[in-house]
Amino acid sequence: MKKSYNIAVVGATGLVGTRMISILEERRFPVGRLVPVASERSQGEAIKFCGQSCKVTSLTPSIFDGIDITLFAGGGDISLEFAPIAAKKGAIVIDNSSAFRMDPEVGLVVPEVNPEDALMYKNKGIIANPNCSTIQLVVALAPLDKMARIRRVVVSTYQSVSGAGREAMEEFRREATEVLNGREVSPRIYPHQIAFNCIPHIDEFERDGYSKEEMKVINETRKIMHRDIKITATAVRVPVLISHSEAVNVEFETELSPEEVRTILSASQGIKVLDNPSENLYPLQTEAAGKDEVFVGRIRKDKSVKHGVWLWITADNLRKGAALNAVQIAELLTKYGV
Repeated sequence: MKKSYNIAVVGATGLVGTRMISILEERRFPVGRLVPVASERSQGEAIKFCGQSCKVTSLTPSIFDGIDITLFAGGGDISLEFAPIAAKKGAIVIDNSSAFRMDPEVGLVVPEVNPEDALMYKNKGIIANPNCSTIQLVVALAPLDKMARIRRVVVSTYQSVSGAGREAMEEFRREATEVLNGREVSPRIYPHQIAFNCIPHIDEFERDGYSKEEMKVINETRKIMHRDIKITATAVRVPVLISHSEAVNVEFETELSPEEVRTILSASQGIKVLDNPSENLYPLQTEAAGKDEVFVGRIRKDKSVKHGVWLWITADNLRKGAALNAVQIAELLTKYGV
């Protein structure tokens, strides 16, 4: 293991990129040199890191010279163009976009679930960070699957506006003000008003009626869990700033009681069980914001099937759903002696 690693963060001034940098500092990752990279409009800005000021630089192939690990949070097009360049220069890429997630030669990694897949970086020099909704889902599903094999999963997501970026958050705030003041709403980012509304539409729709976001959850869960698990999904955008929630129905091949589910999840890495409805205790998106854990509650038996359980899962989509997971992958690389 090296004493320190030179790290580049592409998209350093965005919602996820800023959190990647702060989490590197919070977790005391052994950073030798930090290179924040962003678009032209951010040139000249300075980012504080561990008491030092790091100037934002533009994205060119030369910035990867001498870099050990690059965290990409700049979008799929940028990743497709520059991730292979970074990898060729010897900088292991951890990519937050969907560009490489389903590439069979690229590991799709959630450290609590499939840490060994991080070693697939040896194929192309790239590791993929899963979709935010997928990450919190598999963190909860994986330990249950080990105890009683999962037969089928039905998940409905309740995804915050921050999942669509800073401009979407601004649109939500603007619309909320317009509605409360009786003014007409003019959506720009979303196809419909998001303030005080739910939109069952995230990403483009496929011919079969599923959205690309729903298919990401389905396909990525199967890849991470290494089997063709039966899973279906509905993705919904909700008027919440930060944190995604999911209503998850899990059917097992053998009996697993709600009490056993609580015990298993309470002992699992990265999970906090909040489940006492009589005291109004259950995961809330407002309370998950800023936290690292995946929160699980509303654990109860599904009375319509023989071996079914309901879960309510909530996590900060910008932290565990993106930035934190990427940094945890980088930590795996240090443990593997990269």
